[in-house]
Amino acid sequence: MVDHVIGTEPSRVLDVATGTAGVALQLARRSPGRVVGLDLTEAMLRRGQENVRRKGAQNRIQLVAGSADQIPFPDATFDGLTFTYLLRYVADPAATLRELARVVKPGAPVASLEFHVPPQRFWRFWWWLYTRTALPAAGRLAGQSWFEVGRFLGPNISEHYRRYPLSWTVDAWREAGFDDVGVRVMSLGGGLVMWGRKGG
Repeated sequence: MVDHVIGTEPSRVLDVATGTAGVALQLARRSPGRVVGLDLTEAMLRRGQENVRRKGAQNRIQLVAGSADQIPFPDATFDGLTFTYLLRYVADPAATLRELARVVKPGAPVASLEFHVPPQRFWRFWWWLYTRTALPAAGRLAGQSWFEVGRFLGPNISEHYRRYPLSWTVDAWREAGFDDVGVRVMSLGGGLVMWGRKGG
């Protein structure tokens, strides 16, 4: 995902759903520009701030609280944008994509990383088994909150792609104003990278 954005050496990149700033740190490490990380969850941002300080990147990365549905920046502010594990958590994915497009300049690269449901039946069976049994069991060993995450994740991914299949998502990117939309399914179908450019 990061490769699709840093190739143009953008001077200012927005990382939406930045969480603990892992992607923001990668962007800052691999490109010369400044990075703004946006996330809705204050607790995640606090951990992100700790990670940014630990890496000595305070002068390159700014973390702000905000929603992907209403990004607190003017139109055409950023030269690039990334978002990770976002569209499954918003009420209206198409509207969110339009809002993401609003804050980037024409020609700016945009890329995302998301979980996916393996399209091949064989791998889909093992993915289903893993997400419904092994993942919750591993989460239980880590504590009740991680058990809840493990139990939630597989059904959430399945439901999202039942409502919004990959073909719908590609069309939604294009309708939001992104050109040259590309897709790469990874990890035997369990991961998905998408990218495009804001149209002129």
